[in-house]
Amino acid sequence: MGRGTGGRRANATAGRVCPCGSGQAYADCCSPVHGGTAQAPTAEALMRSRFSAFALGDADYLLRSWHSSTRPARLELTPGQRWTRLEIAETERGGLLDATGTVTFHAHYREAGRPGTLTEHSRFVREDGRWVYLDGDQI
Repeated sequence: MGRGTGGRRANATAGRVCPCGSGQAYADCCSPVHGGTAQAPTAEALMRSRFSAFALGDADYLLRSWHSSTRPARLELTPGQRWTRLEIAETERGGLLDATGTVTFHAHYREAGRPGTLTEHSRFVREDGRWVYLDGDQI
């Protein structure tokens, strides 16, 4: 996947169900968060928006939603890897009034015609009042 641009992403996803698995239209779900017109209200919502960004190839959003202390200088997405489905296994804290939270998830993908799953226990914190990804442990 390459880096997505706002225009191409909007055209490619117009009227489609959001990749995050919420069941909502992308335009009503992760698109406003990706475009900066809304913020993820919870750690789980941020996790879902980050999965959608991986699915759509939006490396710029992934970097913007990463904590400043752990954010890499660059992010290269794996060409040929297609993220297909997200399952949230567990969420701890990360609500509207929390400052920290964790989300354990299974992210399914296809690469070279073969299915795969990434399972991670991710940590999220608020930075400047908004949820950001801090780090995670693959399990």
